[in-house]
Amino acid sequence: MASCSRVVKDAYEESTEKPNWLELPKEVTTNIFHKLGAFEVLTSARQVCSLWWNISKDPLMWRTVDLTKPPYYPQSTLVNLCCYAIEQSCGHLEDISIEYFATDEILKCIANSGSHLRRMRLIKCWAVSNKGLREAVIKLPLLEEFEISFNNVSNDTFAVMGQCCPLLKVLKFNMCPYKGFKCNGDAFAIARNMPNLRHLQLMGNWLTNDGLVSILDGCLYLESLNLKACLNIDLSGSLGERCYKQIRELHSSKDLSGDDYNEDAHFEFDYDVEEAYHDMVCFNI
Repeated sequence: MASCSRVVKDAYEESTEKPNWLELPKEVTTNIFHKLGAFEVLTSARQVCSLWWNISKDPLMWRTVDLTKPPYYPQSTLVNLCCYAIEQSCGHLEDISIEYFATDEILKCIANSGSHLRRMRLIKCWAVSNKGLREAVIKLPLLEEFEISFNNVSNDTFAVMGQCCPLLKVLKFNMCPYKGFKCNGDAFAIARNMPNLRHLQLMGNWLTNDGLVSILDGCLYLESLNLKACLNIDLSGSLGERCYKQIRELHSSKDLSGDDYNEDAHFEFDYDVEEAYHDMVCFNI
């Protein structure tokens, strides 16, 4: 009886024993690091022990770098952390996302280490210049997906991107909607220089029907088009019929155009438009 109780007790203690994290297979630890995120790995996880430090230096671990929702560090610290993560990839970088703090210095770092880059997202990165973008994309020939939101991108930049990134299939260029302001420069530049696009997102853009027609004429392979919060677009006539026939997946904002525009409306962005607008005001953008 006593022997049976001892067996049960030993089994219970073994089942409740805390795992030794240092004995995990390298692949499992690497997967945990990916779930932690780049900031956590760079600022804390890699400092736990020499084993984790060595795992964090594996270039393949930095093929994807997600630097969104940055901690409250000085700008210079965030830039240094980002450049360090990019350099750790040793040219294997394929996917990078940055929110708020990207600069031309970071773009130069990406261009120097990102010859295999396929996806880049820049969210509310107002320190990025058009000159910096143009110089970077020249060195990113494998880029397939590019997103830049709440930034002013010039027509020349779109032209260079279209010429230097022939594999570009996805473009997301989102803006803060502004009632009464009209501009087709973005649409014309995209239509002329990115004929192979499959997916285009222009939420909050200031284009008109003329700009939309140019996109339909120039981007014949488009499968999806997102025009939510594009307040100058009217799809009530023949243009609407053409869009629905030509584009397999079309998102528009009929209830947010013309006289039906409601300044209190909330738009379905991946991030908060009102927050972005508030940030732009605070930073005098």
